[in-house]
Amino acid sequence: MFRRFLVVLLTVGVILTAGWYMLKRPDISYNTLESVYSYNDSRFLKSGGETQIHFRDIGPRDAPVIVLVHGYAASMHTWDDWVKRLRRDYRVISLDLPGHGLSRCVDNNAIGIEQFVDTVDRVVTTVDVRNFTLVGSSMGGHSAWAYALEYPEKLDALVLVDAAGWPDEKGEGDSDPLIFKLLRNGVARKLMKDLDMSALIRSGLEKSFADPALVDDPMVERYSALSRAPCHREALLKLMSGATTRVPATSEALARISAPTLVMQGEVDNLVPAGHGRKFAEAIPGAELKLYPNVGHIPQEEIGEMSADDLRAFLAEVYAPALPAEASAPTEGE
Repeated sequence: MFRRFLVVLLTVGVILTAGWYMLKRPDISYNTLESVYSYNDSRFLKSGGETQIHFRDIGPRDAPVIVLVHGYAASMHTWDDWVKRLRRDYRVISLDLPGHGLSRCVDNNAIGIEQFVDTVDRVVTTVDVRNFTLVGSSMGGHSAWAYALEYPEKLDALVLVDAAGWPDEKGEGDSDPLIFKLLRNGVARKLMKDLDMSALIRSGLEKSFADPALVDDPMVERYSALSRAPCHREALLKLMSGATTRVPATSEALARISAPTLVMQGEVDNLVPAGHGRKFAEAIPGAELKLYPNVGHIPQEEIGEMSADDLRAFLAEVYAPALPAEASAPTEGE
């Protein structure tokens, strides 16, 4: 009996080990990734002669500036629709945070909100932008309101899109995608680090949209490929471990934000509960709240035209009378 059990155990072990090796995937070089996912106008911030941060800086040089910051495991590609709609009337800067997109890792031992705040400031300083509207999605929204507290004198306005930062209350987080739940487990993180995550990435993306049909193969392939850039998997796992620097949202801290603020929130967001958007709007003095029924975690992709129009209307008031409220047609050739 014991011998049979031992044989079964060894057989299962061999199958699992073989499966692990079959799913194991190597890193993809930055040169390869850049040949597919960079833009004609991509730029790279360097430090000590080494390439670090990938960003774009497009639109009229004398126009008001908008800086766009993506969320966890995403990249500047999430803003493509907005960039097309805004670039005629605004100077639009988008960037890949360290360990994301085509940006290299800066220091994975210190990766987190404070590092991201510093990265945003390095980029705007490099291109000599002194005042701007800062827009952040999800983790990028967390970085955006943290930036507003650190550098209030630099912001014309703040826009939070399904922003993170509030601690989950009891029951919140139960609807998180499976991939996020697994990545919070230390053992699972170690086992998953070098594996093909495409199936879990697809599932996570589908839960990020109210309409999962918006998730297509090229989107899944992009997320999967960019996560396999050298050091990116380590960075993403480090962020999910909870070991990185945290800057939790509190009503007292957010009450210090003085910039005009727009809070955008999908009402069926499975990652950041709609109640968190309401909390931001209540805590930040004078903040305007836009709630979107039947919209998930990424309004800039799910309802690109509507959300861009709402942003444009908000900014028309911020920068009035410099800009018209009506939207320009998207620019071709993105």
